[in-house]
Amino acid sequence: MKDTSWTVVSEETQLRAIVEPPVQRVADKVRTCLHELDRQWLAASPLCLIATSAPDGTCDVSPRGDPAGSTLVLDDSTLALPDRPGNRRVDGFRNLLGNPHVGLLYLVPGRGDTLRINGTAELISEAPFFEQLVVAGHRPELVLVVRIEEVFYHCSKAFLRSELWDPDTWAPDAVPSRARIAQALERPEESLEALTDYYGPRYAEKLYG
Repeated sequence: MKDTSWTVVSEETQLRAIVEPPVQRVADKVRTCLHELDRQWLAASPLCLIATSAPDGTCDVSPRGDPAGSTLVLDDSTLALPDRPGNRRVDGFRNLLGNPHVGLLYLVPGRGDTLRINGTAELISEAPFFEQLVVAGHRPELVLVVRIEEVFYHCSKAFLRSELWDPDTWAPDAVPSRARIAQALERPEESLEALTDYYGPRYAEKLYG
């Protein structure tokens, strides 16, 4: 959808006429390797968002969750992120086979600021450090190794505006249940009762199996 009444911003000069350049300390905050504070953040983070792009420019963002500290720091410029059982679409992994660039966003529950890491990645199917990535008896079959090019902290304004961590704003029932969504869009041949059971408490028992 595109409306002729829209004013499209298509050049950086137009963009900068609207959004002024950042102050120098913000422009200069990007680093190329991990600080001890970054290591502490990674050790406390249970969730990472991974952004990738295929050679044709199509994009994907995928959440990766594990017990806090499951991202393994191999050295000051290299991370290892284990793959866990999922829907097997491997959209992001397929992107990386043709375009190794990756963006990572690490969250810590209750914190508005986030740790951002950009770099290049490759898929590893075996290495000695796999044994350090076992969780609940599950040894990953694939690990994403990221070589850091940029690392910096992002401010908390987006999380403050959204009130994401404020329980008083939470409304999980404002949208249909996962079972209802699955029946409407993905598995119409199955009963709502069966899907409700599938996505119920027993679903958590299959996280690593």
